[in-house]
Parts: sequence; C-alpha cells; structure tokens
Amino acid sequence: MQVHTALDTLPAFKKAVITIGTFDGVHSGHKEVLHALKRTAAMVYGETVLITFDPHPRKIVSSAILGIRLLNTLEERKQLLAKAGIDHLVVVPFTEKFANLTATEYIEDFLVAYFKPHTIIIGHDHQFGRNRQGDYALLHAKAAQFAYALKEIPRKLVEDITISSTKIREHLSRAAIAEANKLLGYPFFFSGTVVHGNKIGRTLGYPTANLKIEDPEKIIPGNGIYAVFAKPAGAPHLYKGMMSIGFRPTVDGKSRVIEVNIFDFDQEIYGEVLEVHMVAYLREEKKYESLAGLIEQLGKDKQNSLQIL
Repeated sequence: MQVHTALDTLPAFKKAVITIGTFDGVHSGHKEVLHALKRTAAMVYGETVLITFDPHPRKIVSSAILGIRLLNTLEERKQLLAKAGIDHLVVVPFTEKFANLTATEYIEDFLVAYFKPHTIIIGHDHQFGRNRQGDYALLHAKAAQFAYALKEIPRKLVEDITISSTKIREHLSRAAIAEANKLLGYPFFFSGTVVHGNKIGRTLGYPTANLKIEDPEKIIPGNGIYAVFAKPAGAPHLYKGMMSIGFRPTVDGKSRVIEVNIFDFDQEIYGEVLEVHMVAYLREEKKYESLAGLIEQLGKDKQNSLQIL
C-alpha cells in the first residue's frame, strides 16, 4: 500500500475507485466497505484509493475535542489498511482552510481535481464541505458532469459501523476485551514507550515494562489484569505476557499505570516502543494484605495467561 500525505504530489491514479472516512478501528463493518471497494476496482481494472484525514476533523470543526477517543492511531490504521489490501491511502491534512471549502469546491477542487475518480463509494448520509452542506444528492447531481460513477454504501451497513464503533469503545472502557475483539475482528492493540518505573515488579520476580502512551486520543481499556502478546521494536516475533492497567493498590495506588510482564524475555528495552495485543481479561485489580499474597496471585495470573495464549 502506498501512503500519500501531500495532495500536490499525488500520482495519476489508474481508474481510481475511492471512498472517504475515518475508518477508526478498521473493524469488521469497515471491512465490508473495503471488500466492496476492492471488488469494484477489480471489475474496472482500477486502483483502490482510501481518503482519510489527520487530525480528526472534529478537532478543527468542533469544540468538543476532549471527547475524542480513537480505537486506532494513524499509524495503526495504516497497518490495518495495508493488511486489508488497499492500493493507496491518502492522508489529507485537515485544516481550517480545508474545512471551509464549500460543498461544490470540495467536489470540484478536491475530489475531481486531485483524484479524477472513476467511482466514488460513499454512505448516503455522508456530508462534506463548509457547514456539512454537501451530501450524496449533490455528488449524484455532479456525477454526469465529471464522469464518475457513484455507489451507495447501504444504510444498514453505515448504521452497523457506527453502532459497532460505539460498542467497541464501550466494551474497552469496561475491560470487556473479548467482546471488543469479536467486533474488531482482531485483538485490540496499542503501542507505548517503555519508561522507568519504581522497579517493584523486579523485586517480586515479575519485572515489568512500564508504558507511556504518546497519543492522548488513543483509547486505553479499563483497569484490570490481561493476557497479552507483546512485541518489542525490532523483535522477530510476539512474546506471551500479562499486563496490568490500574493503580497497583497493594503497592502504592497513587497513579494509573500500564505494566507488561513479558514471559521468557530479559532484555533492557527502556526508551523503545512496545506493541501490545490484548487477548483476554483475567481479573480485576485487588489489594492484597501482603506482598506474598500478591506474588502468589501473580503466579496464578501467569499460568492462566499461558493457558489462554
């Protein structure tokens, strides 16, 4: 998959079959749209082109930016869309100038001028342009003039995608990782930079990598203990492990931390990026009367993780 981040350097697409959207999560519902995109492109011997935006449009056009919680960072979306077999991903810088394009300018000066689309695949409720004045009807009205075909994503699929995205976020927030993964179609994952902690895990016999999540918009699941796969940057494969998200009530309970105990791994990876794939929820956080009780429970957590993984 080719990734393009500047409109002025876009290639001349071959019979571009395009769709537009955030595609946050690239979950099972989105994959139906991607299949339709690929089928249509194959029928006309064209290329698939997915247009997305960065930053999220709501950061520019809405005052409610604190409510943005994304299932994927942009880099994660790139990974997932590449696996889905998309030919071109165009990441359009979403600026105030772009947001102020009229609906007609959006079609003529953006879609047609830069992409010369053979086919546009879009939801019936898709809105665009200044004050969201553009819609499917306007695209349809302009289709003959600019010689593109227009295909509608079924209303039910659009609704299902929205509902699924909401449900996934809800499941993650309450640590229901199995339910979230089922809707995603893959294990939920995230990356963080390994930072120095208080190294208590090492004294307990379970050294952990403490993670700092760089993207503040990335959703982090609810507190608890999880079975995970972890992959340090440059590692040849995923390692089995377990992870804690929470306040460590037995130790200090002062701040929320993310700690990963990677099984059969003893390298120093401070400052490196660790990718974590969440497989199963094991249990809630609990305060133990002694460190001995915590160590005993950690042993059980490891065995349960190994059995699951």
